[in-house]
Amino acid sequence: MSFLQAILMGIIQGLTEFIPVSSSGHLVLVQHFFGIGDSENIVFELFMHLGTLLAVLVFFRKTLWELIQSLFSWGNTVNREQHRKNRTLVYYLIISTLATGIIYLLFGNYEEAVFKMPILVAVFLLVTGFIVFVSDYFKDKGIPASNIGFLRSVLIGIGQGIAIMPGISRSGTTIACSLATGMKRKDAAQYSFLLSIPAILAGNFSQYKEFAKLESQQLLNYIAGFVCSFLAGYLVIAFLIRLIEVSRLKYFAFYCWIIGLLSIILIALGF
Repeated sequence: MSFLQAILMGIIQGLTEFIPVSSSGHLVLVQHFFGIGDSENIVFELFMHLGTLLAVLVFFRKTLWELIQSLFSWGNTVNREQHRKNRTLVYYLIISTLATGIIYLLFGNYEEAVFKMPILVAVFLLVTGFIVFVSDYFKDKGIPASNIGFLRSVLIGIGQGIAIMPGISRSGTTIACSLATGMKRKDAAQYSFLLSIPAILAGNFSQYKEFAKLESQQLLNYIAGFVCSFLAGYLVIAFLIRLIEVSRLKYFAFYCWIIGLLSIILIALGF
């Protein structure tokens, strides 16, 4: 993978990680049609996820700091109720993460196989389109993220676990599951972003041995992609939050359907 190709892939990753169109699916299809990479695909994708992870950490730095503070604030203070809500939110994020981990342990072995099957990735994009389309029609029942309960947090975690498959959007699935449970739209967006942090960290930790094998030129290219992924991802976050609030995600469904169908046709024709 060349330096310019890494930059291109980093931009694609940053733009598609948070909008509900499956960044991993786009990386697989771009790599397939343009002949970029092969065996290094998964490691490169995880490296790009580090860029979008940094975007989340920077964008939500104030929220994350408040959550951390609340974990150590148990006294009878003026903000006692807010600290309690923050601790409850952290608890639900942990439950969702554990549910994701269980799904990964059960079906994670299929992920690498799907990376080598662009036709299946294209089909999964059609599924993502359906998930995103129906999410706009879930009613906002006004349930705050700090009050979703155990079962709802498990459901959202399962949704994120299913999205380990390239072509299934992680953000689209978690946002759709959150909205389906009645969570407030603004909270659904934030919950999805916060939930991505442990998922991305776990994914990269599982491949740490592969990172050690990277050659210096590879590492330089990956760093370039990482920077582009961070910059593009940071710019997208606020934009997506606004779209979720006004129920405008369905337009991404049309995009997924077009790209998925076009990819299926091209692959069937031997491209």
